[in-house]
Amino acid sequence: MILPIVAYGDPVLKKKAEDITNEYPNLDALLDNMYETMYNAYGVGLAAPQIGLPIRLFLVDTEPFADDESLSEEEQKTLKNFKQTFINAKIINEEGEDWAFNEGCLSIPDVREDVFRQPKITIEYLDEQFEKHTKVFDGLIARVIQHEYDHIEGVLFTDKLSSLKKRLIKGRLANISKGKIRVDYKMRFPNQKKKR
Repeated sequence: MILPIVAYGDPVLKKKAEDITNEYPNLDALLDNMYETMYNAYGVGLAAPQIGLPIRLFLVDTEPFADDESLSEEEQKTLKNFKQTFINAKIINEEGEDWAFNEGCLSIPDVREDVFRQPKITIEYLDEQFEKHTKVFDGLIARVIQHEYDHIEGVLFTDKLSSLKKRLIKGRLANISKGKIRVDYKMRFPNQKKKR
């Protein structure tokens, strides 16, 4: 089932999310719905707060980046085959020299800005079977994970911009929160009532 994506301005996007247990109700169905929602919106990642749930859950599928011809064949192959669910994730290390990449977000449509992040991360997380992993990721995969991880920490990519950049996009962000935007996927705006 395709779920509406919560738009910029909704308080759930600024809330630090809570851990879940393997008793979380209908987790398999939720994961299926989240993947379907992400693919429907042509995203490469989706975090639970973006569908209105303040829980530490996000998913990543970097296959769309594999088409980038500026990447080596090996990088393309890695991106094409990376699909992962992250539950109760915790980044335990970020390293390397900050690098800029033009980021966007399904909750903030039509706004893209360069964001600086470190290129290599070490992250602990549980997979969908609640098995624990500690892994190191770098490059674009690390970048997408960092972006989605920020969502479960209550941080948006726009929070990482300079005050000048924030002022320049303030009007666009206000329009998004008021629903004054056209998107080709389902969204829920802060001033809309939840449909039961």
